[in-house]
Amino acid sequence: MSKFMKAALASSVLVASVVGANAAEAATASADARANILKQVSVDSNDVDLNFGTIITGATASTVAITPAGSATCGTGLVCSGTPTAAGFTINGTSGASVDISVDSSVTLTGPSGTMTAALTSSASTLLLDGTDTFAVGGTLNVAANQADGAYAGTFSVSVDYQ
Repeated sequence: MSKFMKAALASSVLVASVVGANAAEAATASADARANILKQVSVDSNDVDLNFGTIITGATASTVAITPAGSATCGTGLVCSGTPTAAGFTINGTSGASVDISVDSSVTLTGPSGTMTAALTSSASTLLLDGTDTFAVGGTLNVAANQADGAYAGTFSVSVDYQ
């Protein structure tokens, strides 16, 4: 065999082995693409506000507490009347999804001659939505000794977000 033929044959074998090696190393795979769509979550007041009722102050500071369930405790030295209520809220979102509930830690009630502060408590910090989703917010109002009379009011915020 001539040198030229040997060189051509050797080159052909070399090219075939390189091309064959690349083809043997190639591999493919596939994956699915997915998305889970949730409707926008919202929270609304159910028109029941946090109401500490009517309070007659005393000579010493005390507190009035409203649980998220709506029961009231009138502190020592105070006289409480009226119909106290916890604030109520309704959540709308995708059934079966979980939400985190955030509530301001306190609210300041401002009146004609000063302020009072209430620490806030929520009935839930998370909920699994099922279509009838509500929660309530109660609080403990700090009433100063001989607190000035008048109507006191303040606003607090709540928020919900999918987990």
